[in-house]
Amino acid sequence: MTETPAEPRRLRVLAAMSGGVDSAVAAARAAEAGHDVTGVHLALSANPQSFRTGARGCCTIEDSRDARRAADVIGIPFYVWDLAERFREDVVEDFIAEYEAGRTPNPCLRCNEKIKFAALLDKALALGFDAVATGHYAQVITNEDGTRELHRASDMAKDQSYVLGVLDDKQLAHALFPLGDTVTTKDEIRAEAERRGLAVAKKPDSHDICFIADGDTQGFLAGRLGKAEGDIVDEAGEKLGTHEGAYGFTIGQRKGLRIGTPAPDGKPRYVLDISPVNNTVTVGPVDALDVTALTAIKPRWCGTAPEGEGRYTAQLRAHGDETPVTAELVDGELRVTFDEPVRGVAPGQAVVLYDGTRVVGSATIAATTRAAAAV
Repeated sequence: MTETPAEPRRLRVLAAMSGGVDSAVAAARAAEAGHDVTGVHLALSANPQSFRTGARGCCTIEDSRDARRAADVIGIPFYVWDLAERFREDVVEDFIAEYEAGRTPNPCLRCNEKIKFAALLDKALALGFDAVATGHYAQVITNEDGTRELHRASDMAKDQSYVLGVLDDKQLAHALFPLGDTVTTKDEIRAEAERRGLAVAKKPDSHDICFIADGDTQGFLAGRLGKAEGDIVDEAGEKLGTHEGAYGFTIGQRKGLRIGTPAPDGKPRYVLDISPVNNTVTVGPVDALDVTALTAIKPRWCGTAPEGEGRYTAQLRAHGDETPVTAELVDGELRVTFDEPVRGVAPGQAVVLYDGTRVVGSATIAATTRAAAAV
C-alpha cells in the first residue's frame, strides 16, 4: 500500500514587505502555498520621505503605499509597524560608530540580525505567527531530525545568504524564503509579479544603503561626525597629503585619495590602514594588501558550533567570491587562514563560512595578518 505524503503544515506567516518586487512576490508565493499570510511594512525612518532618491533605499511613504497595494492584490491583511527607533539605535548608530572606530561595517547584516529576525521576529512570535517571510534569495532546508540549515539560493547570481549568515538556529526555525529555491532571473520575477497584477513589477531595485538617500557615505558620516583633518602617510610614515576624516576611507580603497605626490614606482596606491587614534590613513602598493589570515569575533552559527579545525570556503563581501580556508574556534574567536592571499579585507566586515552550499556561520573581522609587514 502506497502511503499518501502528509500535507505541508499551514503556517501563520508574517511577510515583511519593503515595497519592492522581491518581497511582494515572496508574500504572494507564501499565500499561494496555502499559508495564512499577513503583510507588514517596517517604518524604519523618523522622516520616511528622506530614505529614497531614485532607485536608492526602501523605506519611504511611497514604499509603504506600494507594499499596501501589493497586499491588497494578493488578498492579505496589511499593517505598518514603526521600528524607526530600534533601527536608528541598532543599525544607523552602529554604522556610524563602526566607521568612527576605523572599521567597515555591513548595515544589511546588522538589519537582518537586529531588526528583521530579532525585533520583527520576536513581535511576530508574540502575536502567534509561526514564521517571518522575506524576499531574500536563500534556502532553509529541514533535515530528517527537524533541524534546519541555511543554504545558498539555487541561483548563485542572486544568492543573498552572506547577509543572512548572522541568523542562528532558533531564527532559522522561523524563517521563510519563498524565492530561494527557484532558478529564475530577475526579469522572470518581474514577469511573475506582472502576471499576478502587482504594480511593483517594474519598480527599480533599491541599491546601496537605505538610510543614505544620495549614496554619499562620506558626506553622511561627515554630517554626523564632523570634519577632522588628518594625515595621509606612506608605509614609512612620510606625510603625503591630508584628509578631512579617516572615517571616509576603507581598506583597499584606491580612488579619492587626492595625494599630490606620485608613488616612486608610478603605480597606484591603496589604503592599507586606518588609525582613528591618531586620525591617520596609511597608503601603499597593492601587494601590501595581501592578507593570509584573520581573527574574527562575535561568531554566530547557523546551527551547532563547529568543533576543532575544519576546511571551509569563506566569503568576505556581499557579492564577493568564495575562497578556500582553514578555520577554527579558539577561546571564542574565529581564526581563519587562507589557502591563497586575499585583498580588500577590513576590520568590521563579516567573514561567512560555507560547507558546500551550507552556511556554517559568520563572525566580525577584528584583525588581519598581512603577507608582508605593510604597516
